[in-house]
Amino acid sequence: MTDPISILHAMRRPRLLIRAARFGIADYRRERDLSRLVKLARTPSPTHALGALLEQEERMEATRQAGDASYSIARHVELLIAMMAEARLLPRPKPMSHS
Repeated sequence: MTDPISILHAMRRPRLLIRAARFGIADYRRERDLSRLVKLARTPSPTHALGALLEQEERMEATRQAGDASYSIARHVELLIAMMAEARLLPRPKPMSHS
């Protein structure tokens, strides 16, 4: 399951985290927020950005589940917001026509 959208659909996170992220999507600004979250020289494509964000989020989730004191719920929500917003920018597959 290497498709980023499939990975997002398969993720299971606490409902409160997801609700907070959905609420924050309206304030997401790609130019401002993505460069802060993904430290790259140039703004990546949504596919590349989503891959980088997924890696960071997986580490953050492991930190949360371990009960590590370094866990930041604010950072986790920021990553989830960016992931959801970047997923919306991905090209949608064309529906198959039934001939």
